[in-house]
Amino acid sequence: MTLHPSVAAVRLAVRRTLADLDPGDTVVVACSGGADSLALLAATVFEGVRASWQVIGATVDHGLQEGSAEHADRVVEQMQALGVSESVTARVRVEAPGVGPEAAAREARYAVLGEVAERFSARVVLLGHTLDDQAETVLLGLARGSGGRALQGMRRAFEVYRRPLLDVTRADTETACLVQGIEFWTDPQNSDDRFSRVRVRTKVLPLLEDELGPGIAATLARTADQLRADTTYLDAVAAAALESVRAETGLSVQGLAPLPEPIRTRVLRAAAVEAGALGAELFHGHVLEIDRLVTAWHGQKWVDLPGHLRAVRRGGSLVFETVS
Repeated sequence: MTLHPSVAAVRLAVRRTLADLDPGDTVVVACSGGADSLALLAATVFEGVRASWQVIGATVDHGLQEGSAEHADRVVEQMQALGVSESVTARVRVEAPGVGPEAAAREARYAVLGEVAERFSARVVLLGHTLDDQAETVLLGLARGSGGRALQGMRRAFEVYRRPLLDVTRADTETACLVQGIEFWTDPQNSDDRFSRVRVRTKVLPLLEDELGPGIAATLARTADQLRADTTYLDAVAAAALESVRAETGLSVQGLAPLPEPIRTRVLRAAAVEAGALGAELFHGHVLEIDRLVTAWHGQKWVDLPGHLRAVRRGGSLVFETVS
């Protein structure tokens, strides 16, 4: 029997991403019940049998929609039917005043997945973001003027997390589910155009495809990959610079001021995130305002940052303070 190309694409992506694992290693797969995560889980279970991995399916109930608990139960049943070694479900409370619901849900979800990985001593946690998700992320970053960091899109790997499907389209994950007889859930929020990502998905990308020709999503994803190597190098330089400007009272303005702007702004962003600013909500405009405290100081009071934080200049130091 010939293997369907969409199923093969997902399995190959998983095999390549996990090529460094050893027999007996544990892999956690985050599963929402959508096509992307179910296709990823099915492929990981298939590859896991061949490579002797323990595959744990994990679903997180954010409690944001009516019937979410029942949906989580169905996902657990699907994960078990697909052959996971063990399944885990967790309900979280998404409460983060001053933070958007998407960002709050993401923070809660990663916290749970991190706990699951620790509990099972997992080598990796797999996330089901696709090439289409990457293209949408790049376009949103471009629209927000968030600079190279946003244009590099989602990282393929960070900490314990990996994204095997960033070269696989959403059409392939849906087709892979269909040909394997896997029923998948479509989140109603994915068609709610109150969300900017939904408008990009349903209106902007199709328009670009119509006007500029097919393959726009792949081109945007490829651009993200090309920028990532440059950004990684600059971030490493910035990390060393951050250590050099630390002072007892904060960051030394005298040390910050002569740094090249691309390095200085990275230092400021990293310091803000380290102090508690929410990275997903910290835009380039915020960083530029912090930079003005260093390079264009005229007695400004402070800069408010997402995450109940503010940047303040006191004498020769730049300080990040929590706001109650």
